[in-house]
Amino acid sequence: MSDYTGQAMQRVQVGESFSGARLDVALAQLLPEHSRARLQAWLRAGRVQVDGVPVRSPSVRVLGGEWVEVWPDEDARARDGVHAPEAIALDVVYEDEAILVINKPAGLVVHPGNGNWTGTMLNALLHHAPELAGVARAGIVHRLDKETSGLLVVARTLAAQTALVRQLQARTMGRHYLALVTGAVTCGGTVCARIGRHPVQRTKMAVTTGGREAVTHYTVRERLRTTTLLECRLETGRTHQIRVHMAHLGHPLVGDALYNPRRLPGEVFGRQALHAWQLHLQHPLRHEPMQWQAPLPEDFSRLLAALREEEKDDANRAV
Repeated sequence: MSDYTGQAMQRVQVGESFSGARLDVALAQLLPEHSRARLQAWLRAGRVQVDGVPVRSPSVRVLGGEWVEVWPDEDARARDGVHAPEAIALDVVYEDEAILVINKPAGLVVHPGNGNWTGTMLNALLHHAPELAGVARAGIVHRLDKETSGLLVVARTLAAQTALVRQLQARTMGRHYLALVTGAVTCGGTVCARIGRHPVQRTKMAVTTGGREAVTHYTVRERLRTTTLLECRLETGRTHQIRVHMAHLGHPLVGDALYNPRRLPGEVFGRQALHAWQLHLQHPLRHEPMQWQAPLPEDFSRLLAALREEEKDDANRAV
């Protein structure tokens, strides 16, 4: 290890193309200057963290999107510090010895990442349940964008995490969202369009022929004057999937500054109108079906109420 004395911590993000790969295999490709054997040794020595949580097993499977920190210099870890537990309030919908179900508010980042290394849901989880420090990604198995609200499941043990990841891969975990989109959607349907990184704007995702398979089912819940409330069910879980698929259909989400820069007249909604309202899965220990629902947050409810009032006013004027 002496060849690396004084070398600073290295931070890389695991691309979605590595989903399902072993951590050591992904790192060997992301950090080709280090051998796989050396990376395995650093993992076992506790000098690798995934989304702020130490991971010692080279065989841990990655999901794609994780931030990985590697300390080639054994003293660098102490200098650079690690992600710490933070006393951030969590809306815990359900909790037992195997899982936590969290109703995430809009504005809370799930994983530490560029520009958001503290104040995340991961930091809050490490404070709420310190044992999560021993589980990869603090037990988080799926994500919500910062400005998306709603339900997330967290595994409290490695065995529970493995079981939940398998449910995601088998597409048996149900994730239903409410999305308010622009324009009139006449009927429900399914979007099967591959999603990958935008070729020019690297902060965006896009429908691309070389992207990963992505499937979104949607049904119409309510039609309003200039918008439509949809229920979307994810079959896959790609980054920004609903936002990208709805924009691809020509019906981007209300308030989505990234994929819908043209706002409606008078629109003041400050985030994408997307809420993960229902989650169902099989309990990883008891193997029984479980389901939770989270009501719309106040800002989303106010937006719908205002749009319904506009609809009523239009109807009155037409009489």
